[in-house]
Amino acid sequence: MLAHVRTRWVLALLGALWFTPAAFAAPVDFTLPGLDGVTHKLSDYRGQWVVVNYWATWCPPCREEIPQLERFSRRNRGRAVVLGIDFEHIGTAQLKHFVKAHGIHYPILRMDPKPVTALGPVWGLPTTYIVDPKGNIVGHHTGPLTDRILEEFIQSVAQSAAQKPGVRAVKH
Repeated sequence: MLAHVRTRWVLALLGALWFTPAAFAAPVDFTLPGLDGVTHKLSDYRGQWVVVNYWATWCPPCREEIPQLERFSRRNRGRAVVLGIDFEHIGTAQLKHFVKAHGIHYPILRMDPKPVTALGPVWGLPTTYIVDPKGNIVGHHTGPLTDRILEEFIQSVAQSAAQKPGVRAVKH
């Protein structure tokens, strides 16, 4: 009974918070420098699900979400990747210290002086965009997420796409 109620709650949450009109747009792309010194292009990750997470070190919900994103990243290696976009302008040494202290192993990208809005607006932090393996935005959410919600959302979109070949797996 409890599992049934939880499943219905998660589905309602996904329906209420995730789906975006931007999902009908053409595949998106951006290029940003990584904290690791490597330049990252969103299109380099085609073939995988991409979780793009805008965050900041000063943001308490962002810090709470980090272990969830790390767990999701580890569990879905090869199928999905998390890209954390630092939505502030702090020194590289300070950011590297924060990343190490919080055990972040997924790529952290540095924002250019102007915010990257190729995916859409960032109304608050954390903001997460989900990009499917073809490079299309299939969802977004403002606020912290769990690894389970990310996994269930991706599974739901993938199953919907598999059931309707040629039709985009987006609900409104």
